[in-house]
Amino acid sequence: MIKSLRGMNDILSEDYGRFTYFINLATKVAQNYGFHFIETPLLEETALFKRSVGESSDIVGKEMYQFTDKGENDVCLRPEGTAGVVRAFVQKKLDKAGGTHRFFYHGSMFRYERPQKGRLRQFHQFGVESFGVDSVYEDATMIMMVADILKKCGIGYRLQLNSLGDQNCMPQYRDSLVSFIESVEDEICEDCQRRKTTNPIRVLDCKNTHCQSLYVNAPKLINSLCGACEDDFTKLKQILDTNGIVYEIDTNLVRGLDYYSKTAFEFVSDNIGSQSAIAGGGRYDRLVEFLDGRPTPAVGFAMGIERLMELIVMPESPREGYYIGAMDSNAVDLVVKLAQSKRLTNKVVCDYKAKNLKKHLNAADKVNAKFCCVIGENEKKDGTIWIKNLEAKSENIILLKDF
Repeated sequence: MIKSLRGMNDILSEDYGRFTYFINLATKVAQNYGFHFIETPLLEETALFKRSVGESSDIVGKEMYQFTDKGENDVCLRPEGTAGVVRAFVQKKLDKAGGTHRFFYHGSMFRYERPQKGRLRQFHQFGVESFGVDSVYEDATMIMMVADILKKCGIGYRLQLNSLGDQNCMPQYRDSLVSFIESVEDEICEDCQRRKTTNPIRVLDCKNTHCQSLYVNAPKLINSLCGACEDDFTKLKQILDTNGIVYEIDTNLVRGLDYYSKTAFEFVSDNIGSQSAIAGGGRYDRLVEFLDGRPTPAVGFAMGIERLMELIVMPESPREGYYIGAMDSNAVDLVVKLAQSKRLTNKVVCDYKAKNLKKHLNAADKVNAKFCCVIGENEKKDGTIWIKNLEAKSENIILLKDF
């Protein structure tokens, strides 16, 4: 028997209901904030992610589904959504058009990593990207949008916040961090030793427990911010305070991708095993420039849908639509015709097999229909149909022409 690949799951029945409920809810929130849908390809040039996500990241270094296609192109399945949206933004010359451009997207991402609860090799993200707004108010808006989505889903969270500085304050901090790393280099893992050269700040994101214990004493970027970055971070905290968004400062929060600067944030849930990020993002003002576009301020976030699935509090689904079935084999053709006409304006489930009333009622209940409608030998002869309102628990027989 052929099975799905490890870490690549089917979405069926109840999971599908939760999945589509979340997509519809998050879409509505994003639209309420003035964002528009964008769809980018699943397959992109590998160079896109090497130049944006960064070769020092685990994603590029270890996790991408990368291959050479039949045209000898070096391509990969997208491991995250932001880089593709930025590529589209530049390719469509929106960077040269000026103004503000706000997008949301959802879809599959692919990373070859060890599958575990809430972490798959094919997973789904809902993401938002904003271009052209050089204001910390837009950063705060992103955070408030995530908070709105999680609140509507009934999901509790803790918000962690940090500032990663910019090109004015980062170089000096990087030098002091490298000096610290070199002082403990014999004790840190191989990944951190590699990152010391490629992107030192990423060591703070290391998941190795021993490394984390060493980095408690590392210099903090938040103490090395330039005046402009410090003012922005202070203002961000003030906006969140004013709007009732509770947060905590995490000086080791750097995010997992190389393109972030200034604001970085993660929403963490304590209800899916160990502490786990369920959403995260930040500002990436230089990424458009890295991908050959005009310098454009940008900020965004992404949410891992699989990590949210079991946390979503689903509303009770109201009964809707019709279930139509036959009690006599001679009535099946009539039942199909009625179902087809009803589908012009209603949700209709039709059963093609003749069966007794009890079985029809059970089947109607399983599909959460509001009305169970049945035609037997007598109903066909009389030109009527038997209807039960499963919500009101009432029964009636009416003429087919009235149905």
